[in-house]
Amino acid sequence: MKIRAGIVGATGYAGSELTRILSRHPNIGEIALYGRSAAGKHYGCVYQNFSHTNLCVEDGEEIHDCDVLFLCLPHGIASKTVTNEMLDKTKVIDLGADFRLSDWRVYEQWYAVEHYAKDILPEAVYGLSEINRGKIKDARLVANPGCYTTAAITALYPLLKHKLIDKDSIVIDAKSGVSGAGRGVSGDVLYCELNENIKPYKIGGEHRHTPEIEQALSFAYGENVTVTFTPHLVPMNRGILATSYAKLEHGVGAADIKSAYHSFYGEEYFIRLTHDNCMPQTKWVKGSNFVDIGFAVDERTNRVVAISALDNLIKGAAGQATQNMNIMFGFNEKAGIDFIPAFPV
Repeated sequence: MKIRAGIVGATGYAGSELTRILSRHPNIGEIALYGRSAAGKHYGCVYQNFSHTNLCVEDGEEIHDCDVLFLCLPHGIASKTVTNEMLDKTKVIDLGADFRLSDWRVYEQWYAVEHYAKDILPEAVYGLSEINRGKIKDARLVANPGCYTTAAITALYPLLKHKLIDKDSIVIDAKSGVSGAGRGVSGDVLYCELNENIKPYKIGGEHRHTPEIEQALSFAYGENVTVTFTPHLVPMNRGILATSYAKLEHGVGAADIKSAYHSFYGEEYFIRLTHDNCMPQTKWVKGSNFVDIGFAVDERTNRVVAISALDNLIKGAAGQATQNMNIMFGFNEKAGIDFIPAFPV
C-alpha cells in the first residue's frame, strides 16, 4: 500500500528531514511540498542535497488531496489550519505545539496566542509513540511531541509510573544543538554568539516545553507533577542530551530502576537502554530515530540521575512523526526510519 503525503512548512529543518525520510519510505508513493517563502522553486534550490530529485515547492494556498498531512509550522498557525472537514479526508500529524496541550487555556497562557480549534483539541492524541501507541493507531489528529520533551519524558515516565521517585523533586537539565532553534535568523544563533559557548536560556520555568513535560509526567504518576526544567544551546548542529535528577522513594535502589526501565521499554525497538557504566551520548544517536537512556544512583544523596540522548530533528521531530504515521496506517513501525546512527560525522 502506497499513500500520498503532504508537508506544510517543508523548507524548515524539520520539514527537510521529513522530506528526506519520506523520500525513501516504502509506503509513500508521492510527496507534495508546501512553503510560501520558496513557492515555485525546485526543492534542490532550497536544500542542495535534494538537487537530484524532481521535487518542487508549492505555495500551500490549495493543498491537494493527501492521505496524510504533516504540519511543520510555528505555533498559532496549525490551529487555524486544521478543520473537521480536513480530518474527514486526511490524517494530520502536527509537528508544532498547537495540539500538544490538552487544555487550551494552558496553551494560551504559555504561547500567548489564541487557540482557534478548541472544538477539535479534545480528539488530538499526544504522539509519543512508545507511550500512546494504542491511541495513535485510531487517531485522525496526532500532536507530535517536542524534542526536549521526548528526551525528558522517555527517561522519567517509567520511574513515575512505578512510583520510584519523589514527584516533587525532579530537575531536568537539557542541552540541544542549534537546529532546535529553527532556520530563522536571530542574533542569538549567530556563529559568533554560539561558537565556543554553552548558553542557558528560558530559565526559571519559562520554556514552553515545561507544561508539555508536566502534562505527560502527571499522567504517568496519576497526580500533578511539577518540574524544574532548564534548557541550554550548545555549538553543534543537532542532538539533545537531557540529564534528569530526582530523589528516590524510601527503599528504592538501582535494581528497581533497572527493572522498571526494562519492563517498560524492553520490547521497544527505538528505545535503547545503555549498558552499565556506559552513558548516552549524542554522537551515538545522531541521524537516527533512537533514544538512548541510561542511569546511575547517587547513594550519598539518594538520587537517581537519568540521562537520555536523541537526535532532535529525527526522534525529536521528523522521525517520530514518521513513526506515528506508520502506526496510524498500520505500516511496519520501523518503515523509513530503521537506520543505524552515522559515525563519524
